Amino acid sequence: MHTRCLPAIAAAVLLLCALLAPLSSVQGSGTKLVLEQTYASVSNGWSKVERWKDNSPLFAAEDYPTDGRGDQNGQRLTFFGGVKQPHSSRFLLYYAPQFDTNPVQTPVLLVHGANDNADRAWANPNEAGSNACGAAACPSTGLMQFLVSKGYKVFAINFGHKHGDNYYAAELIHDAINVIKDVTSASKVDVIGWSKGAFASRMYASSVTKAGGTPYAGDIRKLILIGNPNKGMDFIFRHGWTFNFGIIPACGGNTNAPSPHTQMMCYGLWRHHPELSVYATAQGDFFPGQRQMLAKWADVYPLPLDEQDWYTTYYGGQGFFTSGDGIDAAIRQGSLVNTILAAGIPATIETYLLSGNQNDISIIHSEHTGPSDGVVFLQSAASVQGIGNVAGNATVRHNHLELGWAMSSANLIEQWLKPH
Repeated sequence: MHTRCLPAIAAAVLLLCALLAPLSSVQGSGTKLVLEQTYASVSNGWSKVERWKDNSPLFAAEDYPTDGRGDQNGQRLTFFGGVKQPHSSRFLLYYAPQFDTNPVQTPVLLVHGANDNADRAWANPNEAGSNACGAAACPSTGLMQFLVSKGYKVFAINFGHKHGDNYYAAELIHDAINVIKDVTSASKVDVIGWSKGAFASRMYASSVTKAGGTPYAGDIRKLILIGNPNKGMDFIFRHGWTFNFGIIPACGGNTNAPSPHTQMMCYGLWRHHPELSVYATAQGDFFPGQRQMLAKWADVYPLPLDEQDWYTTYYGGQGFFTSGDGIDAAIRQGSLVNTILAAGIPATIETYLLSGNQNDISIIHSEHTGPSDGVVFLQSAASVQGIGNVAGNATVRHNHLELGWAMSSANLIEQWLKPH
């Protein structure tokens, strides 16, 4: 080869390397993670965001509501590469400011809940507007900024499917921990999960996996479960047809949440919407993560007899205005509550439970049939069953949507994170 060609070839190689730079990888626990893209322009105070893909055959594409209500939006849509319905093998990893310089040794991973995202949950509770944070006025900063100000290295995961399979979420939590360990050189990570995110975090810590999934790898120092349905929940089945008005389109609904019914009468006509129900039907399985958290509480707190179709909603059958298969059918399709309780959280993990006792969420029909945070019964969120090392268990005067950002919660969480 002529020597005059060498500079041109070298330049071409350098250009190719630059183009391929985002596609780095992290090897861990038999799965190969690929970094697909990094975004440096991020709202709400974050330093950067990365999109990762897990190439494990464990993952399959999940069903999204056909009318787009579960699609990604806002800056998350950009970060998922403009894909409104991301494959469940992909996740976003958010980096807070000073993730590489703050002095506290153990990094923190924040895990958001259902129909939420890392921005609204942890960095800007006001992102979705007034009342979406559970209060009359929502702050513009959250737990992320608070912990950064206290010297913590903070990260957050963002899932693609807002009600997705918790088996997938647990695997992606493991993936995120691997990346954080690689970035910070830490041996363990503190994990803070909220609601459905807490449920998936507990699944990972308890080694509850599908075939091909990753069991707990000994990489969590402290696990903080915020408003977690530790003993399950039956919220959507307890209140008859109530929630359907916010879900079924013909009744005026567009909320991205599961209905306990496959049919409902709206304005004198029966509307058939199995794709908006919590069940796996011939039309697909659109809310698997919600079904996995189900458990019956009717023997503990009686059902409200004054709510329309209360009996057939809970136990299944044809009601006056609704029709569904009932909670037992949904539980048989894949509740994981008893499996997780039986598996237990290892005693090597310091586990903390944070619960709320205010059922005053103005934007929903709050749970009122027993002490709750408006969504999860206090007796479920505060249950220590199956936890090997209960290092803290506290209840604050806040509802389910306030628990992750309220100052009393933040102060308590920061106290729990401190080394003993």
